[in-house]
Amino acid sequence: MKEWWQDFVSFRKFITPRVMPVVFWIGVAIAVIMGIINMVEGILVGSARLVFLGLVTLFLGPLFVRILCEFVLTFFRGKE
Repeated sequence: MKEWWQDFVSFRKFITPRVMPVVFWIGVAIAVIMGIINMVEGILVGSARLVFLGLVTLFLGPLFVRILCEFVLTFFRGKE
């Protein structure tokens, strides 16, 4: 236990690489939910623009979240 604490305090072990999968899945869930909400709202209001925006968010949102997570992880590769 003491060795873990020393690694933690001296920044020899990073937390971010272990947290990023959780952040990724939370981001994917938010993107999918927002895409569905936009599509439903567009259907109810009769706006083709909102339906299209919902579809774009539904499919490109998770990709964007993945790219952001990979960008953050590039700072931590090789230092674990």
